[in-house]
Amino acid sequence: MAEFMTETKQRSPGETGSAGAGDEPAPPGPGGRREAAGDAGAGPLDGQEAVALLERTRALVDPELRAAVDSLPGSMRRIALYHFGWEHADGTPAAGNAGKAIRPALVLAAAAALGGPGARAAAVRAAAAVELVHNFTLLHDDVMDRDTARRHRPTAWTVFGVPDAILAGDALQALALRLLAEDPHPASAAAAARLADCVVELCAGQHTDTAMERRAPDEVTLDEVLAMAEAKTGALLGCACALGALYADAHDEDVAALDGFGRQAGLAFQLIDDVIGIWGDPRRTGKPAGADLVVRKKSLPVVAALASGTPAAAELAALYGKPYVEGEAGDGGEIARTALAVERAGGRDWAQAEAADRMALAMQELARAVPVPEAAGGLLALAEFVTRRTS
Repeated sequence: MAEFMTETKQRSPGETGSAGAGDEPAPPGPGGRREAAGDAGAGPLDGQEAVALLERTRALVDPELRAAVDSLPGSMRRIALYHFGWEHADGTPAAGNAGKAIRPALVLAAAAALGGPGARAAAVRAAAAVELVHNFTLLHDDVMDRDTARRHRPTAWTVFGVPDAILAGDALQALALRLLAEDPHPASAAAAARLADCVVELCAGQHTDTAMERRAPDEVTLDEVLAMAEAKTGALLGCACALGALYADAHDEDVAALDGFGRQAGLAFQLIDDVIGIWGDPRRTGKPAGADLVVRKKSLPVVAALASGTPAAAELAALYGKPYVEGEAGDGGEIARTALAVERAGGRDWAQAEAADRMALAMQELARAVPVPEAAGGLLALAEFVTRRTS
């Protein structure tokens, strides 16, 4: 168990030095290690195990996803197939990118960690259900955030219109619950109830997020944004791990521990995602540079920077105080100044350090349910992957 345990501490914005402008994020690994990309050693930490696990997950889960999507009425099916990257907008086949499959991979890895290969095989339908819910949230989030690009192509609402994108998202959520309702596995009813509760939490988190966007920069606290991020991102990763544990017939305390692991890993994931949203390379992310800054999004690095009490925080507050006009692309020079203000105020360093702390907490939760590191290899590899990515 000692391999998982790492001391954590709470950090305030501005406690650490600023990284150089334009540097790529150097996210933490499991246990809170701050490492530069490519520094990790062999085994799960080199990223290859996670990539292989994600590829195996896609091979197992995609047939279930395709069958579910193919059962939709034609109008909804066309939008969903486009969103997943399986068709072009005109309905012709595409070999697109359906996403990384992190959440279904967590379902399968958790089932394997607690129940072995048999539990993993039994949990494929549950993994597909989690991925359907994730994509329901993406379709809706893109509408609410007015995002115009996802997975290196125009978002569904920009192609098919807002009403159709929303309805397609609703249909994916219904498909997820139907998959579990029709699953003969003994854990399916508990899994369906847990996934439904998760959707409610996701919606509450998104509601909080949209409400925050209407508030002035100095009216939003860091604790509020962290709680919102747990609901929006941590909840589904926690649910994915918990569903895997349910399908392994785990004890309640182990289900709760894996939910806690996923939630803390999800917060680390969101922290790194927010860093990438500001400083990521558009060629890798598929989104315009500084898109979050253009729309004055109160992401975790931004709110941490605003709370730092530094001169750069005052500059950032002034920049964020300017009204956003929907449809504006954003001035490149102003975006660069805003990103630099976030960095100088400590937002970037704080986010990376906080992600390390959250991963340390995740490892502690994982050790409660899976004390033998070898059994938790898949979960460890995925945790490493999601916190060391640059897109």
